Amino acid sequence: MNVILLQDVDNLGHSGEVVTVKNGYARNYLIPRGYALQATAGLLRAKQEETRQQGKKIAAEAEKARQTAAALEAVTLRIVVRTGDEGRLFGSVTPHMLADALAAEGFTVDRRRIALDQDVKTTGEYTATAKLHSDVSATVKVEVVGEDA
Repeated sequence: MNVILLQDVDNLGHSGEVVTVKNGYARNYLIPRGYALQATAGLLRAKQEETRQQGKKIAAEAEKARQTAAALEAVTLRIVVRTGDEGRLFGSVTPHMLADALAAEGFTVDRRRIALDQDVKTTGEYTATAKLHSDVSATVKVEVVGEDA
C-alpha cells in the first residue's frame, strides 16, 4: 500500500514522502496514529501541487537573497570600539555587533548567520560572511577603528 507520511517515521521516511508499506503496517499503525494517509489519486495531485508551490517559494526567496547579497557586497561596515595600546581591542568584535551595524545600514541579518573569517582583536580591515539562504552567502567588508579615530 502506498502512503503519504505526515510526520518523520524512523527507518521509513520523512514528512511528505510517498512510501510503499505492507497493508497491515499502514492500517494498524501508521494511519491510526496519524503518521500517514493512504495515497489516493487526489492526495497525490495535491502533494504534487504543494511541492510545486514550495519550489516557487524557495526560488523567490533565493532570488531575494541574491539581490540582498549583491547589495551587501557593496557595503563596508565601520565598527567603532575601545582600543588600548597599539590598536588592540578591549574584547573583540562579535557577530552581534556586525548584525547591529547591518541593521543600522538597513539590512536584517540574523546574528547566528554571520561568521567572521578570523578573530578580530586589533583595528584594521576584515571580512565576514553572512549566510542569507541555503545556497547564497555574502562577503561583507568590516573596518574596525578605535573610538578616538
